[in-house]
Amino acid sequence: MATTNPQPRFPAGFLWGVSTSAHQIEGAADEREPSVWDVFSAGPGRVRDGSTAAVACDHVHRHAEDVALLAGLGVDAYRFSVSWPRVLAKGGLDFYDRLVDDLCAAGVRPVPTLFHWDLPAGLDWLERDTAERFAEYVSQVAGRLGDRVKTWITLNEPAEHTLLGHALGVHAPGRNLLFDALPVAHHQLLAHGLAVRALRAAGAGDIGIANSHAPTWPASGDEADVAAAGFYDALLNRLFADPLLLGRYPEGIGELMPGDVEADLKVVAEPLDRYGINYYAPTRVGAPQGTEIDFGGVRMPAGLPFSVREIEGHPVTDFGWPVVPEALTELLTAFRARYGDRLPPVVITENGCAYEGLDDRDRIAYLDGHIRALHRAVEAGVDVRGYFVWSLLDNFEWAEGYTRRFGLVHVDFDTLERTPKASYDWFRQVLRDQRR
Repeated sequence: MATTNPQPRFPAGFLWGVSTSAHQIEGAADEREPSVWDVFSAGPGRVRDGSTAAVACDHVHRHAEDVALLAGLGVDAYRFSVSWPRVLAKGGLDFYDRLVDDLCAAGVRPVPTLFHWDLPAGLDWLERDTAERFAEYVSQVAGRLGDRVKTWITLNEPAEHTLLGHALGVHAPGRNLLFDALPVAHHQLLAHGLAVRALRAAGAGDIGIANSHAPTWPASGDEADVAAAGFYDALLNRLFADPLLLGRYPEGIGELMPGDVEADLKVVAEPLDRYGINYYAPTRVGAPQGTEIDFGGVRMPAGLPFSVREIEGHPVTDFGWPVVPEALTELLTAFRARYGDRLPPVVITENGCAYEGLDDRDRIAYLDGHIRALHRAVEAGVDVRGYFVWSLLDNFEWAEGYTRRFGLVHVDFDTLERTPKASYDWFRQVLRDQRR
């Protein structure tokens, strides 16, 4: 059960919001071009329940109802993503025009993410040209929406898109390249830098990225476990933060990247106004010991130089992820110590959990604990400017289909009826209390 103690007060101007992504909620698949996720989901056995996102939450046709839910919740901002495949279709930006207008009318700041894994079918992050194509698309979106949108996010979780989609093959596009997937990471980071330049050219002044990060805990103090955890941390955390904030890759990785890496890093390291962090749970890592299953249910192949281990002594979500709020404080204070003044103001761009039920007290306890942990990071001197809950709506949860529910609002995927959960009411009260 969630504590009844009042939440600590955050600084004035702190941004409170919720997040979604286009492919997971929009539906209306016949009104856009196909994406790599459409192709992937059509394959047998790739999505747990055999579903697709063709309809999802039908947000394209029901966005007015969803904007009303946002207004009723009382958030300052709504982080959504723009579907590149939808923009490619005739009139594709018309929907986002309407959505942004409705958000502004409701007093909710639109915060679009320009890429959230739904790459247009036919494009490939292994190809450098995709980064250039992305910058062209970003210019198009900024030219249409930039008069009303003041805050932008370039990419969402390039680490997961690289690892799950290209190294392990459990997400779209379904490749099993292992370490040969590293060019995918580099080209996404290059795309980010080119997008920042395109947004600046369009007059944007508040630009960030949404990277997933988590503390990596060694399975023991044994030298082999510590070394394996350090390698994993470099691969999943520093590979995507060091180039952005320090202008270099972790030692030993840069020479594995394609092209003129030094020149590309100057583009990647374009200054940011915000640094978005998506946090869910820490990871416990040890020396290799055969095939393992990590906290996301992903089977890691044998032969990797690490193994992901279970974290014991903590409750878990319906996804099997351990609930460790204090690890968020640890993560943020460690980031501040590592990057110092090179770290821009931080926004938690995603934090949430999967639980069933309308009376979702476990979700309330999770959010309550993590908001308190976030405040402890602020007290420790980390410049945190915002917090976004994942997610507004139950949605298509990628390879899990509709079997995991992250929403503050329940969606009946047969009728598409929206029903606010207990966590929706709780978060609304948190926001009211913050403004008193």
